[in-house]
Amino acid sequence: MSRDSARLAAADDALDPAEADRMLAALGQRARAAAPVLALASPATKTEALRAAAARIRADAPTILQANAVDMVAAQAKGLSGAMLDRLMLDAGRLEGVATGLEAVADLPDPVGRVLADWTRPNGLKIQRISVPLGVVGVVYESRPNVTADAGGLALKAGNCVILRGGSESAHSSAAIVDALRIGIAAAGLPADAIQTAPTQDRAFVGAMLRGRGAIDVMVPRGGKSLVARVLEEAKMPVIGHLEGLCHVYVDGAADLAKARAVVVNAKMRRTGVCGAAETLLVDRAIADRALQPLIRDLLAAGCAVRGDQASLAADARVTSAAPADWDTEYLDAIISVRVVEGLDGALAHIARHGSGHTDAIMTEDRNIAERFVNEVDSAIVVVNASTQYADGAEFGFGAEIGISTDKFHARGPVGAAQLTSFKYVLTGDGQTRP
Repeated sequence: MSRDSARLAAADDALDPAEADRMLAALGQRARAAAPVLALASPATKTEALRAAAARIRADAPTILQANAVDMVAAQAKGLSGAMLDRLMLDAGRLEGVATGLEAVADLPDPVGRVLADWTRPNGLKIQRISVPLGVVGVVYESRPNVTADAGGLALKAGNCVILRGGSESAHSSAAIVDALRIGIAAAGLPADAIQTAPTQDRAFVGAMLRGRGAIDVMVPRGGKSLVARVLEEAKMPVIGHLEGLCHVYVDGAADLAKARAVVVNAKMRRTGVCGAAETLLVDRAIADRALQPLIRDLLAAGCAVRGDQASLAADARVTSAAPADWDTEYLDAIISVRVVEGLDGALAHIARHGSGHTDAIMTEDRNIAERFVNEVDSAIVVVNASTQYADGAEFGFGAEIGISTDKFHARGPVGAAQLTSFKYVLTGDGQTRP
């Protein structure tokens, strides 16, 4: 068990808010001391640090997997769902994926110091907009220990320090991963305090983070609806986050049914506990008589429970009736709601009313229909003839992502290293004075 794991296991379960504020202030002070070093670190140094962190993850694999086994036993005892257990579980393959993800981030172009725009005014004054780090990023997340490495690696690549607070379910796993990351980046000459984790699992510490504007510049929540809603409501600093991934797949009348059948099952069942998993299937009435039954049968055969409208109930006796709440539910489980709609207009109306602005897909061979869907669906990610499960930063070539933002400003969609930067303006003259 890691040092942080032992500390977390002994953490107070009834932390006084004032003590939580003092804990955060101590982390913030160390982060502020490390931040200038990170902001000025060369691309080569950051790349070396991330590669050293990946190597340390591999070297510490037995310790990390042992810590994860402790978390898994506790989670099973708590009765967590199969989907939540899947999100929590690490094995040798997934841990290798964590290490290779850090290496992929290391190989990305450096997002700091980019000239985003430049122009020259009539008076000869040259103006540039240049990317800079955000500073100190606070990340609150739930039961996915891989987020620990993703958040730490992406923040470092963008020249930021990060303060992490993972869910209690993944406390031992995340603490062991943080130990490895800190040792790795220190070996490359960067301050270990660039990556810090909460010294307690008490919820009072989350409140301290949300109040801690002097310690944290930007908050990033990653988790369930209640967690993200709390962060959006209480945070005293800017937030990059999304409430939920209520994703749709619409099978249009002009869809290739073979493609649609494969995509729908993958979109729902590849991993049911990720935010890009499809939660609602919409089928065009024009194709329902030949498409609805095989689509439902495929889902049922894959182990998915189907809740549907009257047409879906008639298509297969194993379908249960969908309640009004089903159309607004992010299941994160092997459950899907199914509805027949009146063509593209019906699909667009349903998504506008019930969608969360995360990821929505259409299956169609009609270019005009696809173009309308792309233009009219107001979501961070819109997919044509492919699975919603591609809503993942690694699949975009970002190396990893800290979450999928449904915000309308700063960052939208996968939040990678480039999205964890801001910018400043640099004006260069030759003695100009303003009249």
